[in-house]
Amino acid sequence: MKTGTADSLDMLLATERDATEIARLRTAVADDLSRQFGHGHWSSAVTANGVMRGLPHARLIVARSGDVIVGTLRLATKKPWAIDRKYFVDVSQSVYLTDMAVAPERQRQGIGRRLIAYAQDVARAWPAGSIRLDAYDGLAGAGPFYTRCGFTEVARVTYCGVPLQYYEWLVT
Repeated sequence: MKTGTADSLDMLLATERDATEIARLRTAVADDLSRQFGHGHWSSAVTANGVMRGLPHARLIVARSGDVIVGTLRLATKKPWAIDRKYFVDVSQSVYLTDMAVAPERQRQGIGRRLIAYAQDVARAWPAGSIRLDAYDGLAGAGPFYTRCGFTEVARVTYCGVPLQYYEWLVT
């Protein structure tokens, strides 16, 4: 069992200097999921260039423990390809949570919850009416985690052969 806490974390907006470390973290998480659940849509390696391409229309958040990035997620105004808006509450502006990852050796320590709480604060200040996301519907999926963080499941769909769950958190 993994131990530790998220008490000594700093939540920050990432900079271009963080791209290589974020890519390394996301690839380590993809590799860990592939070891646990086999090859799937989560199995892709991530490059620093890929991280950089996502920066212009997004806020990339990192959780730092000292000098090490131990978690990350992206909030973007651009709708991801797998999201179908018809399942969500009609709000003036939504942001989409993608690319969430917590270092495998640091999971189950509260880092993901802290990232989500920070993302919710960012969404309130954006301002956004909701945060939307999709999660894999299966063992490799994080649906129960998002429910524990206050998100509501709004649909289960299959997109291009991939079973997904849609979640939404409404800004209050």
